[in-house]
Amino acid sequence: MTEYLIPSGYGEAEMVEKRSRFIGRVWFTETEEEAVARIKEMREKHWDATHNVYAYIIRDSGIMRYSDDGEPQGTSGMPTLNVFRGEGIQNVCCVVTRYFGGILLGTGGLVRAYSAAAKLALEAAGISVVRLWKEIVLACNYGQYEPVMKTLASFDGITADVDFGVDVMITALLPEEKAEGFCVRVFDLTSGTVACETVGEEFRAVKLEK
Repeated sequence: MTEYLIPSGYGEAEMVEKRSRFIGRVWFTETEEEAVARIKEMREKHWDATHNVYAYIIRDSGIMRYSDDGEPQGTSGMPTLNVFRGEGIQNVCCVVTRYFGGILLGTGGLVRAYSAAAKLALEAAGISVVRLWKEIVLACNYGQYEPVMKTLASFDGITADVDFGVDVMITALLPEEKAEGFCVRVFDLTSGTVACETVGEEFRAVKLEK
């Protein structure tokens, strides 16, 4: 089973720590060339910044790189990279821009600030899981809707579409290995009145619901 996490898109967040301004930005990048281009873009845009710290991870090539960009060694680039390693995020590039506010943060303060800026930017971008999904369609009555949705969540499924008509028509995406179990559980839960139909499968990125 192939499964990995990526940023859902572009994310940006800003914070101030002891007058220093930190701007975190996150992008989905599939190649090192894309990541390098984003870093260059931010260095040109924020040419007057004190630091433009970066980190990126590229899945296919297994590349992980970072730069402290003049900050004390180990206080910025690696903590930024570790945010994404800790979350298991791949194909990601992050640049944290700092405008110095005149007050030294110290080693621990820098680690916390750069980590926080990267985390906030990742939260703004969102996280998607890339894997093989089964597309399931089922119709249930309104009384069955909530139990079915709770069951869907328990099987790590994601709602793709819901049509509230005479019955409730639900289109859901489920991890390949959990689709059959979900269908059996729903059939049992509804005393055999609701049957699932598998209408397709696709290897794709799906944004995780918060």
